[in-house]
Amino acid sequence: MAAIQKSVDSSSLAEVIDRILDKGVVIDIWARVSLVGIELLTIDARIVIASVDTWLRYAKAVGLLKDHHHPFAEES
Repeated sequence: MAAIQKSVDSSSLAEVIDRILDKGVVIDIWARVSLVGIELLTIDARIVIASVDTWLRYAKAVGLLKDHHHPFAEES
């Protein structure tokens, strides 16, 4: 009979925060509330949790920095 091994592989809060800041997290929400065809409420939100360096790499890759010169953006 094979023994079941329980893994106690836990991460500290500092490791979790470091990983989130390194990779980044984007939460994109779009919601509309309407009643009888009349729009009552629209919510459009984008929440980005990342380090400045990670965000700048993302913004440059998707073209958010093309129209504006950002003092921290790296030229390449």
